[in-house]
Amino acid sequence: MYRLGKFIKKALLPVTIMLVPHTNLKHFSFRIPLLVIIGSLVFFLSTSVYLLSVAIQKDKFHRMEKRLSYYQNQFKELNNSIREIKKAENEFRQLFRLKSKEKVLESIPSRQSGSVNMEDLRDQIQPTVETVKKIKEYLYQERNIYMATPKGLPVNGTISSPFGWRKDPFSGKTEFHPALDVRADIGTPVKTTADGVISFAGWTKSGGHIVAIEHGFGYSTYYAHNKKLVVEAGQRVKRGMVIAYVGETGNATGPHSHYEIRENGKSVDPRRFVEKGQ
Repeated sequence: MYRLGKFIKKALLPVTIMLVPHTNLKHFSFRIPLLVIIGSLVFFLSTSVYLLSVAIQKDKFHRMEKRLSYYQNQFKELNNSIREIKKAENEFRQLFRLKSKEKVLESIPSRQSGSVNMEDLRDQIQPTVETVKKIKEYLYQERNIYMATPKGLPVNGTISSPFGWRKDPFSGKTEFHPALDVRADIGTPVKTTADGVISFAGWTKSGGHIVAIEHGFGYSTYYAHNKKLVVEAGQRVKRGMVIAYVGETGNATGPHSHYEIRENGKSVDPRRFVEKGQ
């Protein structure tokens, strides 16, 4: 308590800022509490990080939009090729209806008359077919990334403890909380927030009944303090699938779901992904 009071006293200590003009004008100064300066810096840094993340997301979307626009043009070329093939098919059908060899030969148009050159057409179609394959591979990859990225909350409830530094309810010490705690009634379904494979489903002393899921692309999620688990290690799961039910097992002060996301092995704030799911 004494240390806290001493810290607050230091934080409220005023800092004098003096502005001295290069001309003969009189200088002036003003006093600002140290806490206000620190708060302003924290606000500026957090705002900068947020704006940077938004800019990165917009850039990724813009690049995806350009790529899809390119593929759309490729499809237009493919449609033109298909129309040419259908035109050639109709010509051949008309020829095949003729009853004699002489009539067939007499009815074949010359190359200069606009008839389809199948060799040229095949050469045009091949790159288009390869492009279609690339489109399918690209969209399949983008879908896999999307389905492996956590989205929303695992339970319907209210956030009772955020991600970040907090006073531990058991030790009383200030410790880092690498997850969101979502308060909910006992027995509320806990759902996975992304596709993946169960890497662990069992008991730990601090987390109680816990489920860990590997999603690929660097993502993994953890759901702790459950009353009951309904999945097992090695099982494949889809986003929205029930994996457990809310409880208060392990070190818990009440029924809630401890929801943790790791990206490339590092715990990240789940609120980034909760907002995407709203």
